[in-house]
Amino acid sequence: MNKHPLNILEHYWKFTAFRGKQEHIINAVLEGDDVFALMPTGGGKSICFQIPALIKEGICIVVSPLIALMKDQVLNLNNKGIKALAITSGISKGELDTLLDNCIYGNYKFLYLSPERLQQELVQDRIRQMHVNLIAVDEAHCISQWGNDFRPAYSNILTLRELQPSTNIIALTATAKPKVVDDIMKQLDFISPKIFKQSFFRENLGYLVLHEEDKYYRLETILKKYTGASIVYVRNRKATKDISALLNSKNISATFYHGGLNTTEKDTNMSAWMHNKKQVMVATNAFGMGIDKPDVKTVIHLNLPESIESYFQEAGSW
Repeated sequence: MNKHPLNILEHYWKFTAFRGKQEHIINAVLEGDDVFALMPTGGGKSICFQIPALIKEGICIVVSPLIALMKDQVLNLNNKGIKALAITSGISKGELDTLLDNCIYGNYKFLYLSPERLQQELVQDRIRQMHVNLIAVDEAHCISQWGNDFRPAYSNILTLRELQPSTNIIALTATAKPKVVDDIMKQLDFISPKIFKQSFFRENLGYLVLHEEDKYYRLETILKKYTGASIVYVRNRKATKDISALLNSKNISATFYHGGLNTTEKDTNMSAWMHNKKQVMVATNAFGMGIDKPDVKTVIHLNLPESIESYFQEAGSW
């Protein structure tokens, strides 16, 4: 197969043209530049690192903050016949050993892991042995203390610079103020990166603010009127379970998701919603960074989100 970016796009994604700044970003990555890409949710960020990684020899390491997001992307790649794996929580040391060996010797193209995994000596040792062609930092705003979803473990990403000093990095996010952008590039030790920013205007999204005396009744009426896949965001873990139970009592099939669930519960609930066995996902902001589910019709915030940036992230990740 001809390894031109457009041929890769057509072969694996069945698209005949790139969108927005995708092609410019891909070319910059292929030229070996460090890249910062600020793109709207739903803007096709993952293609910007997946295509160059498929063109270049070796494996791409993707640092991602959410297990659900990692598993979703790995599943999509595997369904395309692309060898990818994710190192998530709940695996034994023996399993970890085997997975990392697969990355070194098994012709895998993508390794997804959380920033916390980079603290492990075994992981660092094996990454040093890998032929890494690209490092992708997804949801890069998590690296900045000024960002809405700051994760201290994201500071571990700089370890990858030390383990693979000649490998370029692409950082991607859909939500970052100028102060956050500068901090991300400083944290990742970017010297002269290529920076790409795309408009956040989304023609396919409509926004509506409703003032209701009984918002639970209004929630019920909306979800009965618009019966497609939906997400309801709430502010705390208890509310995810309570609102899910309320909706089920009204004959609206719902499940829930928050950071306190164990891996099995997260996977079960996520799968039920992804495969349309449940209409509604009631969740905290632990859910929702870039899950690939194009049939989502309604996103409802039952409470005010933490910030405008969080609102854009949560309202348009689909």
